[in-house]
Amino acid sequence: MGGDGEFFSVAECDGQKTIDGEQVPLVLTPASSGSGERGGEALAAALRARREWVEAKVVSNSAVLLRGFGVRDAAEFDAVVGALGWPDIRYVGPAPRTHVHGRVWTANEGPLDEFIYYHHEMVLIKEFPGKVILFCEVAPPEGGETPFVPSFRVTERVMEEFPEMVEELDEKGLRYTFTALSKNDTKSMRGRGWEDAFATTDKAEAEKRKLTRVFPGRQGRRMWFNTVVGMHGKALSSATMADGAEIPTAFVARCGEIIEEESIQFRWEVGDVLILDNLATLHGRRPSLPPRRVLVATCK
Repeated sequence: MGGDGEFFSVAECDGQKTIDGEQVPLVLTPASSGSGERGGEALAAALRARREWVEAKVVSNSAVLLRGFGVRDAAEFDAVVGALGWPDIRYVGPAPRTHVHGRVWTANEGPLDEFIYYHHEMVLIKEFPGKVILFCEVAPPEGGETPFVPSFRVTERVMEEFPEMVEELDEKGLRYTFTALSKNDTKSMRGRGWEDAFATTDKAEAEKRKLTRVFPGRQGRRMWFNTVVGMHGKALSSATMADGAEIPTAFVARCGEIIEEESIQFRWEVGDVLILDNLATLHGRRPSLPPRRVLVATCK
């Protein structure tokens, strides 16, 4: 099955699903009839020439996996990110991260043996990225996948089981409370202190959000654009209705089951570049054996 022009071919990967007729993720590999050029610079040139086509695929398929192009390091990944033409957006949030090169940062540096729960990147921040781009520099020997979830599928399924609860939460709004550490600590997945993590001392920043959102250009789909399951009833966080009323534990538990059932994951390969539509997908991180090095860029 052909991709775009002579550079890309459409392929498959383990864990891939077909949703509403689209492959998720869409896997693009080098075309066998292509020039044979490999590496980040060649990929960057191809992407630069096909920006609108690539963005359309990211939106239609919610995720695009670029595999087999031989992207080697942070500098080449940075060139790939730049070629896509999306403006940079600074990461704001509690995850411990380190700047690597240009627009490239480490992904969450929290302990590899812990599961990072599904989330839309920076969902609690007023200005969140439209795209999250991940690059596998060192593939883990076991585990360490980056599972992601088509957000609209979660809303569709939760609406089937709890239509009244969804409408009530959207009408009333949500309130999150979050206790950040008093200082930065890379031994925790929430390793950054509050002021550094959210660039503010106002803890009301994370309050009064909706349960679902509809974004332009995405078929009117209602996205599960919240972090209720990830924060409800936790040691350092909570999620309630905006008026302070409790969200039923059974509802949250069932939502968590649905999110996991709808998740998609593949084994990382060295050089993989995964582009996620952050408006349409939640993502997380499976526990991993070391070493694992995945780098990230966030874009508007």
